[in-house]
Amino acid sequence: MDTSSGSTDMGEPCDLVTVPARQGLEAVDILRRGATPAVGPVLHDGTCDTLGFLVPPGTAEGWDLPGSACTQTNGRGLRTPAEPPVVGTGWLLPPDAGGPVTDPEVLRKALGEAARLIEAADRCR
Repeated sequence: MDTSSGSTDMGEPCDLVTVPARQGLEAVDILRRGATPAVGPVLHDGTCDTLGFLVPPGTAEGWDLPGSACTQTNGRGLRTPAEPPVVGTGWLLPPDAGGPVTDPEVLRKALGEAARLIEAADRCR
């Protein structure tokens, strides 16, 4: 997802972790089923190929999870907005439906679990 257009000045600063939609949807389910639901706003692209999790600013500096990317947006204006910040995207979980942003360590664990579930499901075909 290109974070360079459509951003707003409303809300808290954030970075954006993008993942393939299948893994992202599994991670959303994992995060929502937890003892304490821990998922913040989540974007989907127009073709539903990727999901984007809003995470705290600075997350991109240490993000190294294979199969995902974290875009550093701090200083470039991306904040948790009411409307999707990127043209051609929509909210899977809008800002008011979850926490302010998703904790990156919790997200990392959920994405790892999601990848393992997908791998196991694919082996069973």
